Amino acid sequence: QVQLVESGGGLVQAGGSGRLSCAISGETFGRYAMAWFRQAPGKEREFVAAIRWSSGTTYYGNAVKGRFAISRDNVKNTMYLQMNSLKPEDTAVYYCAADSDGVPSGRTRDYDYWGQGTQVTVSS
Repeated sequence: QVQLVESGGGLVQAGGSGRLSCAISGETFGRYAMAWFRQAPGKEREFVAAIRWSSGTTYYGNAVKGRFAISRDNVKNTMYLQMNSLKPEDTAVYYCAADSDGVPSGRTRDYDYWGQGTQVTVSS
């Protein structure tokens, strides 16, 4: 079992920045793939970014490429999402997710564990 706890959400002005954290605990997850997804009201859950924990290789959804950066801290067992140049359309609940197969994916069904989510609201 893996437990994921997100933090860092809140209200940000358009053009501003923010950083989300995902604290990871439980069984050894060194070979997992980790990801951020988001879900806006009335919309499907959308892939944001993923990282292969062992190598640090990163992948991004088209909507955030060039603005967001995913990273991880092996010592703190924490994953981050640095969000820059935020837009009102980035407003959503952001979730971190873990895939025990270790292969980064943009599909929600590939992920075994999910956090409870953290709200990010970008005002115009």
